[in-house]
Amino acid sequence: MKINLPLKLVKEVLERDNFNCQKCGFKDTSGEELEIHHINPKVFNGLNEVINLSTLCSICHKHAPDTEKEFKEYLSEKIDSKLLETFRKSDYSISKKTKTGMNNAFKTGRHITKAPKGYSLINKQLVLNKEQAEEVEQIFDEFLNTPISLTQLAKKNNLTTSGIIKLLKNTTYLGKVKFANQESLGIHKPIINQDLFDKVQEKVSRGD
Repeated sequence: MKINLPLKLVKEVLERDNFNCQKCGFKDTSGEELEIHHINPKVFNGLNEVINLSTLCSICHKHAPDTEKEFKEYLSEKIDSKLLETFRKSDYSISKKTKTGMNNAFKTGRHITKAPKGYSLINKQLVLNKEQAEEVEQIFDEFLNTPISLTQLAKKNNLTTSGIIKLLKNTTYLGKVKFANQESLGIHKPIINQDLFDKVQEKVSRGD
């Protein structure tokens, strides 16, 4: 389980849901194969509260939609967990190998997912894409220093509102790498300085 929430809160949600996936009914009292999903996503100001959280197995979590309305419809369409066992076993084997490789990459300061806007992934390392990096800087600067809304900024840059929020919250631009709720300095060059990043986070949290 990827835990990005207080352990006390995670435990409360798992116990409320009886350690069962709310989509397929898969049960795992260890919690290792379960995920805690935000009903109203954090990018849309969804809160870290029990009422806004639901337990899903790793398979159902992978396919869960991003909006509250679509997620509730998704959850209402139940499925028998037995139908997912073949995929679950395959996923477990692949996941175990992948996590080992990702953990090793993280320890050496290497980025372990798809390169975000502003970078190219060359020989498994993030390399600055000068043109895109300038665009990222402009996005941060425009959001902080003009009255443009998140929706307007997203449309201007051919992104969804949730996509622009993810971009503005991405600590990769500070030169950091993340894995399994851990964060450390990477070996790639940052695009945004800490002061600008912090000010943007404050504005995003206000919903401006």
